[in-house]
Amino acid sequence: MNFKRNFFNSIEISATGLHAQRKRMDAIASNIANVNTTRTEEGTPYKRQVTVFTENVKVNRFSDLLEDERTQLKTTDPNHLKVEEHIIWNDTLSGVRGENVEVENPYKSIYDPSHPDADENGYVLVPDINIVSEMSDMIAASRAYEANTTAINAAKGMAKNALLI
Repeated sequence: MNFKRNFFNSIEISATGLHAQRKRMDAIASNIANVNTTRTEEGTPYKRQVTVFTENVKVNRFSDLLEDERTQLKTTDPNHLKVEEHIIWNDTLSGVRGENVEVENPYKSIYDPSHPDADENGYVLVPDINIVSEMSDMIAASRAYEANTTAINAAKGMAKNALLI
């Protein structure tokens, strides 16, 4: 039999999902806000950002913070179960990490000779951002965030029900 050490694991894993989806929303919001930005501090048009998701095996666990405060259970009856003998702990937690990166080909050219940033041929480099695509990504990020919130609430409910036993 393989048990998790405590109820916090599910919450901590889902929290990494919340954090990653928040970063995704940050990138999407930045892309939408800068859809027409032709000049940044570097002198180039805004570069579209995307969020790259990777597995995060090392999750900071709340239970680790409590580890020093833990006291050993004492068995006063020989029929009490000894946890170490009957349960195999699974200390491997995984989660997700989101990192915002700039895309490879972030610009497109449009013909607008009256634009102050137009080149000698009248073309202006603008960010290659599709608002419809960004909006659908925003909906997907919002739903993923909501799913992680639901998972956290389910884990909290399980912990609450366990206390009622």
